[in-house]
Amino acid sequence: MSAESRASDAQIEQVIARVQQVYSTWRRDTSAQQMREDWDRLFWRDTQPSQYRDDTLAGVAVRWIDTPDCDPSRLLMYFHGGGFKMGSVVSHHDLMVRLSAAAGCRVVGVNYRLFPEHGFPAPVDDALAVYHQLLAEGYHAGQIAVAGDSAGGGVAASLLVALGQAEAPQPAAAVLLSPWLDMTLSGDSYESRASADPIHQRFMLDALANQYLGKEGDRRNPLASPLFAELAGLPPLLLQVGDREVGLDDSVAFADRAQQAGVEVALSVWDRMIHVFQQFAEDLPEARQAINDIGHFLQDHWQSPARARADLDVE
Repeated sequence: MSAESRASDAQIEQVIARVQQVYSTWRRDTSAQQMREDWDRLFWRDTQPSQYRDDTLAGVAVRWIDTPDCDPSRLLMYFHGGGFKMGSVVSHHDLMVRLSAAAGCRVVGVNYRLFPEHGFPAPVDDALAVYHQLLAEGYHAGQIAVAGDSAGGGVAASLLVALGQAEAPQPAAAVLLSPWLDMTLSGDSYESRASADPIHQRFMLDALANQYLGKEGDRRNPLASPLFAELAGLPPLLLQVGDREVGLDDSVAFADRAQQAGVEVALSVWDRMIHVFQQFAEDLPEARQAINDIGHFLQDHWQSPARARADLDVE
């Protein structure tokens, strides 16, 4: 990127300060509901033109989003981040709207169940339920793509793994933004990036994994840690991650394993960027460029309704 299209250090620090200000108000006795409300307020934006409505699919709360001139026959399923404890279609509304505009598609954001009310595998079950409901309502797999960030990136990847285990049709493509793919936290970056990452530290993620899986849960379960799954047969993947993230190696290792399994993979590591920097599109030129890149990637991989039906008939 040119110097004019790069965020200044001051812009990046301003973004970080906003996130840290919210984190600083939380205490051990802060309720999950309060954290969720704070998180929604932190990220809520509605400055881009769109039409949206809240709905349910297969008993799961969702939000449909259409931007001007989008093609409703192309659908992006989006799974928000938030450590399996926070996040919603409210906190991720702006990002989903921007993805709809960049890719020229309809978006359906999935409000999967969260802990402490619901632990593993509830988010994966919800993802599967919504995906199969979309197929039942007439979408073909080639018309659907999936995406998610952070914990939601893990849910998106787990959905692909679960579909592979069931020998069910895979979507056209998948996009993973700063995905959490390894509950064992085994990557070197959890140590090497610790001083550079202003958002996450290993002890925080370790606590979230314990709460999500239970202290006796299997952190290598491929539906919790897709890094350890059989990856052959997955659809084309785009992974975007910031160079400052402790979870950088989740993306690097997953991309490497997927490529070795014969999957088409594009990995983009963004210099100076933080966890899910794409949520700061109003502030960071890199976020806007990354979203634009996602749009081009998806447009290159979606199938037309006629092509999707023809492929289904061949199978």
